Amino acid sequence: MELTRLRGFQDLLGPDAAAVSLIEQRARAVMERYAVNEIRVPLLEREELFKRTSGETSDIVEKQMYGFADSDEAHTRIALRPEGTAGVVRAYIEAGLDRSDPEQRFFYTGPMFRRERPQKGRYRQHYQFGVEIFGRADPACDAEVLIMIDDIRRELGLTLETQISSLGCAQCRPAFRAALLEFGRAHLAELCEDCHARLERNPLRLLDCKIDTHLMESAPRSLDYLCKACRVHFDTVIRLIKEGGVAHTINPRMVRGLDYYTRTTFEVVSLSVGAQSTVVAGGRYDGLVESLGGAAVPGIGFAIGVDRMALALAGSGSLAKSPTAAAIIALGAAALPTAMLLARGLRFENLRVEVLAERGLRALLRRADRIGARYAVIVGDDEVARNVVQLRDLKASTQREIGCGDLGKEILAALRDE
Repeated sequence: MELTRLRGFQDLLGPDAAAVSLIEQRARAVMERYAVNEIRVPLLEREELFKRTSGETSDIVEKQMYGFADSDEAHTRIALRPEGTAGVVRAYIEAGLDRSDPEQRFFYTGPMFRRERPQKGRYRQHYQFGVEIFGRADPACDAEVLIMIDDIRRELGLTLETQISSLGCAQCRPAFRAALLEFGRAHLAELCEDCHARLERNPLRLLDCKIDTHLMESAPRSLDYLCKACRVHFDTVIRLIKEGGVAHTINPRMVRGLDYYTRTTFEVVSLSVGAQSTVVAGGRYDGLVESLGGAAVPGIGFAIGVDRMALALAGSGSLAKSPTAAAIIALGAAALPTAMLLARGLRFENLRVEVLAERGLRALLRRADRIGARYAVIVGDDEVARNVVQLRDLKASTQREIGCGDLGKEILAALRDE
């Protein structure tokens, strides 16, 4: 039997892994500036948690969850987490923070699991970097979240489009829901099989359909049904992000794929990654904490689809691999300790270095060229005895002898001048 990876899963090697790490590193740096603290929650949760948060009619619950019965937990139904918010909210409540200190700012990163139809940018194991902010219901918090996302975009040098809308609140959404229900019944013959099943239970799911997109262009718009308070909230968010320099468009037909969203919702899309263009998504969920047994604490959050962001990064041409500054070539066992010490000294200078040994000089120089080394530092028995190295410029095809103590200074100066 040939052992290969499972369908819909991927290995991240070399540049692909580097792109994911870069996104996480840049996002973490932004979190530090925004005073957002890290939280780590389990990969496994009770299946019921996601049913109560995502909604019984969501694609996640109906089609995508990886669930099983755990015999060690009295056959409790367990699920691999399909998204990050539910686990963070559960942890927030379980720690008692919803009552003792409700204003909290968390970020998380890690894999999520959904049994989806795999394609480029959509995998059954995918990575997210997410933020959840609790205890703030004001539009300034919504605006800060959108500016935070734009800061991450700038850190990565990407051109992305921010789309924003509002789904209203418990007071005004029923009228929007009723209008969608009436629209769906009027176009019943044109709806797909999934929309037929969802129409009476949750007509908002019509707007999330990937099949009936053309029909939904004429569906009712959530922004036309906002109450006065929701309209003021939305207009304030728009004004604040304009003043904050966030380019955006208003998308009145946006609906998120999870049932817990209220008021502000948003997606950030890339025009360079194909069909799976949404790289960041999120919104406000003011009733979610209370629905899970916590206090009536508002919240807002977002998740970056790290895999899709990595595709956008690769397409932008801004993902430059760190060049290998030098290959330290040890000619013989006696030269190896000196080569290792020289490499360590260069690494202290934050230079990328490899040590090469146990082959002839010609083969080692070919290897140095293959890994893209800028310089080859050659150390043999004679060089060890005289405390020198042969510094070969692989770009200019020149070579000269220098003292071991001058190696770091020489390479750094040469790299600065290029």
